[in-house]
Amino acid sequence: MNLTSLALLLVFQCLGEGVAQLLGLPIPGPVIGMLLLLLAFLSSPRLAELMEPTSWGILQHLSLLFVPAGVGVIAAAGQLKADLPAIVVALVASTVLAIAVGALVTQAAMKWLGKSGPPDSSDQPTTPDAGQESH
Repeated sequence: MNLTSLALLLVFQCLGEGVAQLLGLPIPGPVIGMLLLLLAFLSSPRLAELMEPTSWGILQHLSLLFVPAGVGVIAAAGQLKADLPAIVVALVASTVLAIAVGALVTQAAMKWLGKSGPPDSSDQPTTPDAGQESH
């Protein structure tokens, strides 16, 4: 990983934080920083090439970034226990909703692409049965 690329990521995150604070935007600073970084990549493809190896290095170790969140969940276990029914309802409802929206979007995309469903059995090539010999 390139130290310059890591520093550049932090610079864009700080820029995003600054923009969010100065303009009083309800968008998190790192999101604004990521958008600014995207604009920089679009204006300078060489910058994107420079950052790519570092980005892949970070992605390879992405699971380490979940450790603080896991520690926070364990630290707040007492409060979570009190809110467990509401959390379970929210998780189940959002999962069902996500599946339903995914199915509707897939169905609409299939209609838009002109496909109505799985291929017909008549479209499948025929193969001889395993028990019969072909002469």
